[in-house]
Amino acid sequence: MLTFDAPVGVRPKLVIAIGNPSRGDDALGPLLAERLEALGLPDLDVLTDFQLQVEHALDLLGRREVIFVDATTSGDAAFTFNSLAAADDASITTHALSPQTLLACYQRLTGVAPPTARVLAVRGDTFELGAPLTAAAAANLAIAMAALVEALRRT
Repeated sequence: MLTFDAPVGVRPKLVIAIGNPSRGDDALGPLLAERLEALGLPDLDVLTDFQLQVEHALDLLGRREVIFVDATTSGDAAFTFNSLAAADDASITTHALSPQTLLACYQRLTGVAPPTARVLAVRGDTFELGAPLTAAAAANLAIAMAALVEALRRT
């Protein structure tokens, strides 16, 4: 079994924001990440990408907590904020995987349990290429951002 050490300077909390800024409300993750970074919260690193890749498992090294942020079309609430557990699912491909599968990859790779994980899913409606962020999604983003910052400050 290989052993992995946390890279120097890794902070205990990580937010991974997922989304494509060129696809309307799919920009919710990257926009939240941008605003979160501007706050300069202690003990927090922020990453942004279009989708999760197997390589992101290495970004979890040395973390106590990871929060995945993504846009969703599910539900009526402005956002949901739920705990996650490592689990293999059918989403694993060579191009993208779910947060649960990424946690399972981390566990297989390192031989240890992944960090505590949650997913913040922010409600969006329009995901077409070239579409702007909708007013409803912008309002949902503000509400979700406030909840996330409060949660990060408590942990």
